[in-house]
Formats: sequence, C-alpha cells, structure tokens
Amino acid sequence: MLIPRQTVPGLSVETLSSGPFDLSKDGAEFATLVVFYRGLHCPICATYLKELGRLTPDFAEKGVKTIAISSDGQERTQQMADKVGHPDLRFGYDLPLAVAKEWGLYISTSRGTTSIGIEEPALFSEPGVFLVRPDGTLYFASVQTMPFVRPHFQEMIGALDFVQKNDYPARGEYTGAV
Repeated sequence: MLIPRQTVPGLSVETLSSGPFDLSKDGAEFATLVVFYRGLHCPICATYLKELGRLTPDFAEKGVKTIAISSDGQERTQQMADKVGHPDLRFGYDLPLAVAKEWGLYISTSRGTTSIGIEEPALFSEPGVFLVRPDGTLYFASVQTMPFVRPHFQEMIGALDFVQKNDYPARGEYTGAV
C-alpha cells in the first residue's frame, strides 16, 4: 500500500506525443495527476478521460500536470487518445503490470469482448488516480477494483484551491499501531 507523504514507486512510460515520461523528472509546480485507466476496451474510461482532457488546462493553472496511462500498446492508446480528442492530455502506454501492482492497482483478467465490441487484453489494471508532489511523495490516491464511481476531476480542481490556499497536508500518513 502506498502511504501519503512517502515516496511513490518509479514510473516511466513512453507517451504518444510528449516523448518519454518519467514521473521523477516531470517538473510540475504543485503535483502530477497520474490517472491509470483500464484501456481502449473500457467505454467508462473514454468518458472519464474526456473530462480529464477538458479540465487539463484548469489543472495546469493550479500547477498540476496530467497524464493518462494504461498497459495498452501504442496503437490502442492512440485510438483512445483519438476518441478522447484533447491534445493537451498526455497519454502513456505499455505500463508494465508489475509496475501497476507496485502502485497498488488491481489486475483483472479478460472477459472477452466488451459492450462496445473491443476485446479486453488478457490482463489489465483497474483504475487508479494519484496526485504526486514534485518531490515524489504521494499526496492523494484513489484505487478501484471496478471501472465505476471514480473521483470527480471538477471536485478535485475545487479542492486544490483550498489545499493550496491553506497549505493542507497529505492525509492518511499514520502507519503506527491502532
């Protein structure tokens, strides 16, 4: 389990249009918003990423860089990026599932063709949303076992106003006895 205020695992992937992505060198002013999605086969992911793409300029105004990452290869990732249609949103691909597990993501097995007629990969990660500070420490995390009911990006933007104004610390950092 990742712990707030502690260093997250390394994360390096290729992107469609921004060259190699290395979280430790991303250089965000406040944080990098890493959104792991299931893949091209997931219609809920496409809708979710359209919202992220629409709000990416708003995140940038708050010093937050965005990236959407899956274990899909370059071709399927390009298809998703085309479907999403927001060139400001970076797309990373070929996430190793071993790295997904290091991030605490759940791994699912294929159930065949989805409701939109796209074959699921044999194995893929379920969604996760992370805000990582420039020093590599975790600020916020949401990890799911299902594609449903994800954090709302618009609410996150509003929360960033409060967080930044009040220098609000990452919470959930206690690891002692209870």
